[in-house]
Amino acid sequence: MTTSQARRDLDTSRPHSARMYDYFLGGKDHFEIDKEAALVAAEAHPGLYLTARENRAFMQRATRVLAEEHGIRQWLDIGTGIPTEPNLHQIAQSVVPEARVVYADNDPLVLKYAERLMRSTTQGRTAYIEADATDADALMSAVEDSGVLDFSRPIALSLNALMHFITEPHDPYSIVRRLLEPLPAGSALAMNHCTPDFDPGTWNQVAEAYTNSGTPVKFRSHSDVGRFFDGLDLIEPGIVCCHRWRAAERAADAPEIADAEISLLAGVGIKR
Repeated sequence: MTTSQARRDLDTSRPHSARMYDYFLGGKDHFEIDKEAALVAAEAHPGLYLTARENRAFMQRATRVLAEEHGIRQWLDIGTGIPTEPNLHQIAQSVVPEARVVYADNDPLVLKYAERLMRSTTQGRTAYIEADATDADALMSAVEDSGVLDFSRPIALSLNALMHFITEPHDPYSIVRRLLEPLPAGSALAMNHCTPDFDPGTWNQVAEAYTNSGTPVKFRSHSDVGRFFDGLDLIEPGIVCCHRWRAAERAADAPEIADAEISLLAGVGIKR
């Protein structure tokens, strides 16, 4: 088990998306400024609480599908967020105890609780690195240096609720290509992404709330989200609203949800 050597002081002068997300999930690892920003966003769209929960549910379904149906045994989860059980490695290792997972995030509060992410099975292995997704080269170098993942075998790249925080000046499509580049054939991209398609007025207000709090966002259309999967083979059911991805595998008591309530597109693609 390893952690990044990087240590930074917590910045409590401005909200952070990972801590706002923790608030939406009902967690306790956030500050008042994060709660205030989250409440402003939720005033624009109260469905953000449900969106956060469905994001987690998609991660769990996608992880199981990749482990059970596509033989994936390794994951790189970027934009991990504050640990919320079950974490990705717990899902993966419940299917394949030998699964290996590297988590990456750039919030020192996530680093503070990283030990929760490294309670691996004895057969598997996990690690946490502090890295910024906008510097894909440095991030991938840190992942390789960790020695946890075998780059000669398929790796699933997990980018859940991350890429809408990567705005155009950072060239988000180039970032995803760089992250996928060293992964061998048979690797996967699992991601979800907020979209304005179902309710443009509301989601423009949400975007404004985030941007005004110091966290710029870019919600993208179905076709623009699809560009992240260029060159990959989408597995069924393709890119759909998050709760509809493998909907039959949702919990039996999962609520009926209108697409506009969460406006979160999800998909999984396999690298040729």
